Amino acid sequence: MRPILAFLLCVSSAFAETPISAQDFEAHVTGKTLTYRQFDSLFGIEEYLPGRKVRWSTAPNQCLYGSWYPQGDDICFVYEYDPTPACWTFWLKDGALVALSVDGLPGEELHEVDAGTQGLPCPGPDVGA
Repeated sequence: MRPILAFLLCVSSAFAETPISAQDFEAHVTGKTLTYRQFDSLFGIEEYLPGRKVRWSTAPNQCLYGSWYPQGDDICFVYEYDPTPACWTFWLKDGALVALSVDGLPGEELHEVDAGTQGLPCPGPDVGA
């Protein structure tokens, strides 16, 4: 019985907050490079550019370019080479973003752990070719 109670508490705490609006999300991220962790590991770094454009990286000097858009209470991302949207629900907790994938499981939230203004080192597509 205890595992079920723990699961329900996790689910209720994840959804207790009201998701932030697309306008608040845009104001929070534009011009910043945010680092996200999941559990105790680095999940990735995303640079938020003007015009709802993004650069996403999970490894040094490897970047995907894309854009984001609101869909209901969620923020969806589409990246080059993959038109399938990845949608997330975002909340602000103590001034930092917390995100849960629309397809994710409770407890698998992403947490903003660093916000900087220095861009990602993303070499152009022809560099090194």
